[in-house]
Amino acid sequence: MRACVPLIVAMLCSLTWAGKLDSCASRCNEKFNRDAACQCDHRCSWHWDCCEDYEHLCTAEEDPKEPEAFLELEEEAEEAPASNLYSAPNSCRGRCHEAFHRHHPCHCNARCPEFGNCCKDFESQCGHEGFSRSSDAITKAELQGISEKIYRADINKAQKEDIVLNSQNRISPSETRDQVDHCPEPLFTYVNEKLFSKPTYAAFINLLNNYQRATGRGEHFSAQQLAEQDTFLREVMKTAVMKELYGFLHHQNRYSSEQEFVNDLKNMWFGLYSRGNEEGDSSGFEHVFSGEVKKGKVTGFHNWIRFYMQEKEGLVDYYSHIYDGPWESYPDVLAMQFNWDGYYKEVGSAFIGSSPEFEFALYSLCFIARPGKTCQLSLGGHPLAIQTYTWDKSTYGNGKKYIATAYVVSSTR
Repeated sequence: MRACVPLIVAMLCSLTWAGKLDSCASRCNEKFNRDAACQCDHRCSWHWDCCEDYEHLCTAEEDPKEPEAFLELEEEAEEAPASNLYSAPNSCRGRCHEAFHRHHPCHCNARCPEFGNCCKDFESQCGHEGFSRSSDAITKAELQGISEKIYRADINKAQKEDIVLNSQNRISPSETRDQVDHCPEPLFTYVNEKLFSKPTYAAFINLLNNYQRATGRGEHFSAQQLAEQDTFLREVMKTAVMKELYGFLHHQNRYSSEQEFVNDLKNMWFGLYSRGNEEGDSSGFEHVFSGEVKKGKVTGFHNWIRFYMQEKEGLVDYYSHIYDGPWESYPDVLAMQFNWDGYYKEVGSAFIGSSPEFEFALYSLCFIARPGKTCQLSLGGHPLAIQTYTWDKSTYGNGKKYIATAYVVSSTR
């Protein structure tokens, strides 16, 4: 009987250890563990392999730690030139009510909460001065509520019979750097292209070829291409999706009129800035929806329509995926690996089957409500997180920031 005791103890210990590897209890911020069933490091949301209790145990409820965005961010977050007028350019100490200065990396005036460019210690340093960041904050519950309304309003989305997807082989996050084609067949077996005749789809597709994908080469738009930007904004604003978004932001006192909202969307998405050596070589829209190539790697490129059209032309080779969302109808989410005409994308997340206005609305919502942070939403009862980043080297208007990137980072379980 005694001989069995060590074996039983070993089995119990083994089960206990296995249980630990299924949970983030006592594992928050540990390094990647190849033997674990799930992960608890700060990169797990990016690699889609967090344990189920990661959000509960390892992140703050309303202000989760920003994940690293590996290929997405690259040099986009380099700070703007710091001013020599004060000794702590990233702090509000001694700067409350200071006038806006475009070269300051962050700000401390009454309007910085509106523009999303306050210094991190703004509230602690300036809250007693009569204004506070938290008073106008959009809550997580409000974000989840409006995202569900936008989800239900997307009547232009693909139906199940409109797309036949062939996702094939799923790989582990640790395999994404191998650049191996695990899927011999295309991702899209069939797409009902009648979708593309809908006004928002047609206007969106007209924009995709208006860009040079290589950073460092300036963008120069013709009058027709500029008109196509206006057409896209005009068409999406006719949809129930964008009407829901504007109504919500108007109620939140973010915009006083629809025209103000449209003007801001045009600036934040289509305004040009420089990611390379050429002035005006990039924009948020180009990066997120059309895709770019920088330093030999694909950056951005988060749109299923663009992917389908490039795959159809033989320019995209689908390699594999590491995540397939829980949605049983469209829009769904896929995080995949692919080669774009000779350049590799290690992890590229995209909504599948959504209308252009749906993606445009959710990314805009998150950039406005959680600029540079993780934005926690809800779609059809399933949680979803979107990460945005601000472009910090240049601004428009009175210090407002352009979109550097926006993409789905996780579906927290």
